[in-house]
Amino acid sequence: MVMCTRCGRKNRVLAEALDPPRCRHCHRPLPWLVDASDGDFAGVADTAPLPVLVDLWAPICPHGLRVVRVVEQAASDLAGQVKVVKVNVEGAPQLSRRFSVQASPTLLVMQQGRLLACRCGPAPAYKIRAWIEQVLIREQATAASPAD
Repeated sequence: MVMCTRCGRKNRVLAEALDPPRCRHCHRPLPWLVDASDGDFAGVADTAPLPVLVDLWAPICPHGLRVVRVVEQAASDLAGQVKVVKVNVEGAPQLSRRFSVQASPTLLVMQQGRLLACRCGPAPAYKIRAWIEQVLIREQATAASPAD
């Protein structure tokens, strides 16, 4: 359940929805923040209609909680523009291998199953946020440019 910041109503947000979530009352975009594992990652992240920010984290990582807060804030700030998927790598060995996870946290930006960018290790919130926005802007520019 996600509370709308505009009207305060609670909304159910489905992990594998086909469309970005919107408030059922005021229709404002809602943060799309979900958990995934080896079993459901393809349906949750690879087929998402929006760019996906993936947070590959481990409970033993001392920086994980700080980065989780940054990722959750990005989901809120970029509601309607990005889907955020959190993956505990200790319970997702296939995804750890797929993305060659060497450090925690590892952040990925993906679009329709295609890896656009990867960032490993902790960083200050402003650097993570700037990195996410830079990748999204670069992808929008690439998608808007005519094919040769």
